[in-house]
Amino acid sequence: MNILFADDHILVLDKPAGLPVLPDGWEKDAPYLVKLLEDQFGKVFIVHRLDKITSGVMVFARTAEAHRALSLQFENREAEKIYHAIVEGNPNWNEKIARFPLRINVGHKHRTVVDPKGGKPSETRFGVLKRYQAGAWVEAQPMTGRTHQIRVHAYALGHPLVGDILYGASPTDLISRPALHARLLTFTHPATGERLTFRAEPPEDFVSALERLSV
Repeated sequence: MNILFADDHILVLDKPAGLPVLPDGWEKDAPYLVKLLEDQFGKVFIVHRLDKITSGVMVFARTAEAHRALSLQFENREAEKIYHAIVEGNPNWNEKIARFPLRINVGHKHRTVVDPKGGKPSETRFGVLKRYQAGAWVEAQPMTGRTHQIRVHAYALGHPLVGDILYGASPTDLISRPALHARLLTFTHPATGERLTFRAEPPEDFVSALERLSV
């Protein structure tokens, strides 16, 4: 766990893939991010979530006041989140905006599904960074904050994330998880008012998958 920034108000870190933010329902005694942070820094407040399988930048609040201010930024779409992903196939677009309404927590697998009638409005902006014969490296900017939003929108566009078996990807040995990384996070510091941007380099498994695609 790599701490990118810490002061009396906020903590920013690069979350490793495979570490849940809160206790896993199946492995309640396994390590989880909030406990690890609180053991080191004391009380922290969750502002936003990353899936257990997702790596990358997260911010936590250290005071109730900071939590309120940051939560409002995320609710009002004033915080900017950019993800990197590897998708199956080669999109026939360079940029694409997905606007499929999403309904969460469906079925025993608790999937998110596209539901034109019952889903909530959802938007993700995609851009191709590099093309390969069997896939593409893309940037994804979620404009709304639905559970599994990027994963489901990529699948709905016909290009599921490499390794994302839950959402239609083929079995692969390129990477052992859905290839999704929270690359950049921009927000306003709740105490100083300074606009801050933090970046996390893609982890080794993500980089290795890109290298193997390029062979």
